[in-house]
This record gives sequence, structure tokens and C-alpha cells, in this order.
Amino acid sequence: MECKRENFEQEYKREMMAVQDSMDVLNGKWKISIISSICYYNKRRFSDISKDVVGISNRMLSKELKELEFNQLIKRTVLETQPITVQYELTDHGRSLQTIIKNLTAWGVEHRKKIIGN
Repeated sequence: MECKRENFEQEYKREMMAVQDSMDVLNGKWKISIISSICYYNKRRFSDISKDVVGISNRMLSKELKELEFNQLIKRTVLETQPITVQYELTDHGRSLQTIIKNLTAWGVEHRKKIIGN
């Protein structure tokens, strides 16, 4: 019986570590909103994301985009236009978050209805 309890504890610790890893990558006030903006439109320019994510400063947006790029969730492409345009899109790894974003959105809609109605 003790063996099962030990396996349970090990599995629990492994799962909690995975949750913490996920939270470390997606932490902060803005990352989920930034990913959602890019996810919804497939490709977004910096200024478009800035308009979508209400309240974020350009400096913070730049920082968050760099972190998302570092974690291989988004890809940054510089287009040779005049003036130069920078475009962001989800990587394959980033697209793996789409189901989570959709589920989070659905939960948010239901939660809003429960708390404030309609």
C-alpha cells in the first residue's frame, strides 16, 4: 500500500513542477493577452498588438514579446518595407496553446455571466 502512496506523491510533484514551469513561461499580466491577439489574427504588427492589449506600455510590450520569442512561442519577422515593419506570429510550439486560450476564453465568458450576469 505504501508503494502506491509514494508513486502518487512522485506523480503529484512532477505535475506540480509542470504547472509551475507553465506559469513561469506565461506569467504576468500581459502574456496571455498578447498570445491571444496573435492567435486570433495569425500575424500581428507591434502597433496592432499594442491596440489589442489595452493598458500595456510599448516598453512592456517589447519586453513581453522578447520573452515570448525567447521561449519559442512567437516568431518575429522583419519585413523590408518603408518604413520597416515587424510582424509577430505563433510558432508551432506557440500554436499548441490555442486550445488552452479557447478554453480560458470560454471559462472567462461563463465566469463573467455568473458574476455580473449576461
